[in-house]
Amino acid sequence: MTGKQGFRKVLGSMLSIGLLSTALIAETSAASRNDNQVQTAVTQKLASKNQYANVKASVEDGIVTLTGTVDLYQRKLDAAKLARKIPNSQGVRNLITVAGATVPDAQLEQKLATKLTYVREGYDSTFDYFALGVKDGVVTVEGQDRTGVGRDEALADIANMPGVKDVIDRVTIEPVSNFDDGLRLRAARAIYRDPALSKYAIDPARPIRIIVDNGHVTLYGAVNSAMDKQIAGMRAGQLFGAFSVENKLEVVKG
Repeated sequence: MTGKQGFRKVLGSMLSIGLLSTALIAETSAASRNDNQVQTAVTQKLASKNQYANVKASVEDGIVTLTGTVDLYQRKLDAAKLARKIPNSQGVRNLITVAGATVPDAQLEQKLATKLTYVREGYDSTFDYFALGVKDGVVTVEGQDRTGVGRDEALADIANMPGVKDVIDRVTIEPVSNFDDGLRLRAARAIYRDPALSKYAIDPARPIRIIVDNGHVTLYGAVNSAMDKQIAGMRAGQLFGAFSVENKLEVVKG
């Protein structure tokens, strides 16, 4: 390689580096402009709603970070939803704290249990089941749902309850299956048409919950006596096509 060729090669490398640096600077400037636009848009949206008076937003690389306080857990969720809808928003880091009323765990759990019991009415509510636990205002909800509608309604009820600081969702959706659907209907008829158990169909809480998962039947809820629990288990055990039956009904004397 001659001296001129070496010089040209070094010069070409320097030009490439210079062009790359210019491109990176331009790209950084564009990203910074986008971040500023997103932050301005999010801040304006938050400022337009009184419930977000104590919420602040910052943006870096398109990621919106929300901080501050709200009085309900649902409002924390809604603030994140609002930020996600802003054009060029690439994601949301939700660090908002729920600083509303503090409710003792036992009291909050009882309120939520009552809310979920008597709000969930109708045909589909027979085929879902939810269990609650509360620790330091953090609600863990477990259970199974046939369609997802019951789960969404339950989570909405929980999120709007004063005292809830956070929610852990462990509800699973049962597999889609014509076989399971048929088994659910047969189980409901067998249980609720029994003279000893028909009274539970009148209760809007529908205490006998029938969960079917790939042919396996589980009964949840509350009944008035050990005899009622036994009868319900016997009726479910007589179902044609059920691979197994587990009776988890609790006896609660009213």
